[in-house]
Amino acid sequence: MITGDPVASPVGNNQQTKASNFRWFICGLLFYATTVNYMDRVVMGILKTTISKDLHWTDDDYGTITAVFQFGYALMLPIAGRMIDWLGIRIGYTLAVLVWGISSIAHSFAGNVFQFGVARLGLGLGEAANFPAAIKTVADWFPRKERALATGIFNSGTNVGALIAPLIVPRIVARFGWHSAFLVTGSFSLSWIVFWLLFYREPKTSELAFIRSDVPEESAVKIPWATLLTKRPSWAFLIAKFLTDPVWWFYLFWIPGFLQTKYQIDLIHTGPPLIAIYLAADVGSVAGGWLSSALLKRGWELTRARKTTMLIFACCALAVAFVPFTGGNLWLTVTLIGIAAGAHQGWSANVYTGVSDCFPRKAVGSVVGLCGMGGALGGMIVSKAIGKWLVISHETYAPLFFIAGSMYLCALLIVHLILPRFKQETF
Repeated sequence: MITGDPVASPVGNNQQTKASNFRWFICGLLFYATTVNYMDRVVMGILKTTISKDLHWTDDDYGTITAVFQFGYALMLPIAGRMIDWLGIRIGYTLAVLVWGISSIAHSFAGNVFQFGVARLGLGLGEAANFPAAIKTVADWFPRKERALATGIFNSGTNVGALIAPLIVPRIVARFGWHSAFLVTGSFSLSWIVFWLLFYREPKTSELAFIRSDVPEESAVKIPWATLLTKRPSWAFLIAKFLTDPVWWFYLFWIPGFLQTKYQIDLIHTGPPLIAIYLAADVGSVAGGWLSSALLKRGWELTRARKTTMLIFACCALAVAFVPFTGGNLWLTVTLIGIAAGAHQGWSANVYTGVSDCFPRKAVGSVVGLCGMGGALGGMIVSKAIGKWLVISHETYAPLFFIAGSMYLCALLIVHLILPRFKQETF
């Protein structure tokens, strides 16, 4: 259990204030990056029905395209994590955003499944670095007791991006066509690079006393992947991501088309339901970080605080299993999916934070990359399977919702069995 309050310690009040203020500005930049990351990512889901009609895609074709994105994401994630550890956050993050911004714009020039697949592959390769870089930045800038909250805040950008996209994309498409939507969202990503290069810096020596006040001293020796894979927390978090990340991909890539088909709504009218779902997800992300941080501040032991929070959100995720029983009520369906989406984000904030709880700073980027790779591989397999299932079953979604709702409790049980306690690994 963490005791003492670094902010109240006598290590220079001016230094404490400066560290407190600037680390939240850095968190804002991470939020910005994650927002534009998800804007680029969800455009495809929003435009699924529109582009499918224009280019005569089947659900299986669409499943292949989304699987290619996830293949690129899975392929690059462990490399991206290592790249961030080697090149440093400032340069590594910049290169990643440059790749995904250009790839997003490239979608506007695609005209068939293969060309979209190439653009999605580039998008996956670039976007893979976002979470390893962001989690490592949080580990560099925040004391342990604040990391879950900082992670929840920047992770809420996933929902803000997914919320903004349904607001602007249908209007762009109505006025300029679907090709223009990719041009606009890709340009937002490229704009982030300017702010990052202008403002990001490493913590000053005077700030490190505050930031490292509740973590042990660490050596500078690099930790090989093979060594990381011998540690139980690596497998616990990797399996957790493998089982639950595909659920989030399902919400991002398939729910817009489900709502349009099931409830016979057009692209413009898809916006309000999607906004409601991602607004709920946004609340869940911040709530997940806030809850475990609040429990720690109340004196709860680390493992108890994290796992209790994860259990609460795993139970909330069960709501989506009841979607087939809504009787065709659109907004009841949206409510249930929104609760489950918020639960995923609250869960995810604590999984990410668990990595920084269990590993030293120098290994965080690599471990997040390995775990994210597991999530992307799961998503790749599930996306292709969903496409084939919907073709075979004539778009029967009920089993998909049941599986989506139950995955979190299954994952938590496995995490608990592999990792009874969250504690810092030694190397």
